[in-house]
Amino acid sequence: MTDFTTDIPTSRVRSAPPKREYYAYFGLIFLATLPLCILTWVLSAARRMELPEKGPFAKAWTQARIITPQIFSA
Repeated sequence: MTDFTTDIPTSRVRSAPPKREYYAYFGLIFLATLPLCILTWVLSAARRMELPEKGPFAKAWTQARIITPQIFSA
C-alpha cells in the first residue's frame, strides 16, 4: 500500500511575473517614450494650429501599455 501523505507539495508554482517587475518596466518605458510623445504632440499642434485630442502623457501611457506586455509575453 502506498502512503500519499508524505509527498505533499509545499510550494506553488507562480505563473505570472511579479508585479513589481512589470511596474518597473512600465515606468522605464513610459519615461523613455514621454520625450518623443511631447515632441510629436508639439509638432502636431503647431502644424494644425489646434491641440490634438490626446495629450502627450496619454500617448506615452498608451505606448507603455502596449509595449510592456509584449516584453513579458516573449
